Amino acid sequence: MKYNRVFGIVLDSVGTGAAPDADKFGDVGSDTLGHVGEFYEGKLDIPNLQKLGISNLRETPIEGVAAADKPLAYYGKMREISAGKDSMDGHWEMMGLPVEHALSLFPNGFPADLIDKLKDFSKRDVIVNKPYSGTDVIHDYGEEQMKTGALIVYTSGDSVLQIAAHEDIIPLEELYKICEYARSLVNEPPYVIGRIIARPYVGPDKNHFTRTANRRDFTLEPTGDTDLNRLQDAGYEVIGIGKINDIFSGHGISRGYHNESNHNGMEHVLETMGQDFNGLSFTNLVDFDAMYGHRRNPKGFGAALMEFDQQLGEVLAQLKDDDLLMLTADHGNDPGFRGTDHTRELVPVLAYSPSFKQTGESLGVRETFSDFGATILDNFGVNNVKGTSFLADLK
Repeated sequence: MKYNRVFGIVLDSVGTGAAPDADKFGDVGSDTLGHVGEFYEGKLDIPNLQKLGISNLRETPIEGVAAADKPLAYYGKMREISAGKDSMDGHWEMMGLPVEHALSLFPNGFPADLIDKLKDFSKRDVIVNKPYSGTDVIHDYGEEQMKTGALIVYTSGDSVLQIAAHEDIIPLEELYKICEYARSLVNEPPYVIGRIIARPYVGPDKNHFTRTANRRDFTLEPTGDTDLNRLQDAGYEVIGIGKINDIFSGHGISRGYHNESNHNGMEHVLETMGQDFNGLSFTNLVDFDAMYGHRRNPKGFGAALMEFDQQLGEVLAQLKDDDLLMLTADHGNDPGFRGTDHTRELVPVLAYSPSFKQTGESLGVRETFSDFGATILDNFGVNNVKGTSFLADLK
């Protein structure tokens, strides 16, 4: 065992340029980090990511973020081999379980038989039932939902069924129960949906509605063991922070933390750094995606990156010599691109430990996200079934 603790942090949706197969997804030209940098016109201030090597892994540095002369981290990019570009696909593949078959998509809304079952179970009407932006849908239909008590059901370009409801009209426990029932309907053909998402919101009217941190994702059960299971079975602790528990339906996770925000998630990372454990702390920071990527808000996206970078400085200061920090993303969600959906992009990978004896070097373009998990397993002496470890390259 080279490192006693590994801290894996997924910057949800922080892609670094169109993937080789972006044409299959209509995402040629997407570049989340590049377009955020362009929006800030050289004023994107991310010094900690910069010194780790965030621009070194790119053919063209992020505007205003020069490549480091002596990057602290080993740096590279990873390409996705999963059939989709959803968070579930990305995280499962990261942990050695690529999603090989495309999940169900509903560009014209959900079929009547599925909607009728939701109505019968919930004893409530269903409105909308089509692809929609999550913030726009509560603006446009939230007041109707409050008056009628109906369920706002909508989807996106990903394999998701989302149910929005005002917390004062449908209590959280009722909303969660409805989502759990919906989950039970779509686990096998003809409908296999990646995530059912409870989307509660609050506020007095359409101009003041806001979504709350009580969101919950009811994810398709992993279709096999993941690297989290393998670590746990080998006796190592696996700590899930943020969406991790939901994405893996609790499988392979020893204990977890619910995040209220990116900032809160990083506070949880810092909390676990103060704990004596042997294993993996695995974190998802979803605000980049949920609050700024889907809303095509490059200003907010960049501000969130800069706030993350400040807290990253605290993490770097607390790392021990036998700790390894690994940063990556699960897909892109370019706020400077058309539409509102995820973008098929390469994702960054940065690996750093204070014990490194030399300046970081390129890890190249990894052929699958599974190299991330394979490296973690390699560190703990656990056999992997997917991906190629780059542990030996970290010197």
